[in-house]
Amino acid sequence: MTDRALSRRLSYLLRHAPHEAGLTLAPGGWVPLAPLLTHLNVTRAQVEAAVTHCDKQRFSLRGDHIRANQGHSVPVDLQLEPATPPALLYHGTHPAALEAIRREGLRPMNRHHVHLSGDPDTARRVGARRGSPVILTIRAGELHAAGLTFFVSENGVWLVDCVPPAYIGGA
Repeated sequence: MTDRALSRRLSYLLRHAPHEAGLTLAPGGWVPLAPLLTHLNVTRAQVEAAVTHCDKQRFSLRGDHIRANQGHSVPVDLQLEPATPPALLYHGTHPAALEAIRREGLRPMNRHHVHLSGDPDTARRVGARRGSPVILTIRAGELHAAGLTFFVSENGVWLVDCVPPAYIGGA
């Protein structure tokens, strides 16, 4: 299995379907590595390589446990502490989503949080998953001052419950 294929499979199991591998997410989203290795029929070295080579650093590996850093659609307490965001954050999307975003803002959809990037280049890579990216500028400092709570995951992705249209610029 290639690093990319393994990364996709890890994402699916750790973020959306841990039950398919007989796993239960512990506080922080951690699961024991051994049953995951058995389920996937891979070695620890293969998982370590996939985690290391994942350009978005989606996973954390500590000792004999692994987790997805964010992006879950299943219930999980990632045990993240509230954080003060920079004045501006960025969100990469695709042109077809713009009308709904302008009308409704950014919503987590089937995930726990809206994901924001600390720089336009990262947002561009995220938005490019579905074709030509559109980069939105989020006035995160103002949103935080208005009372919304932000978190930052281990891999630097900023998380917030929603972003109302009034705080979205660009595109």
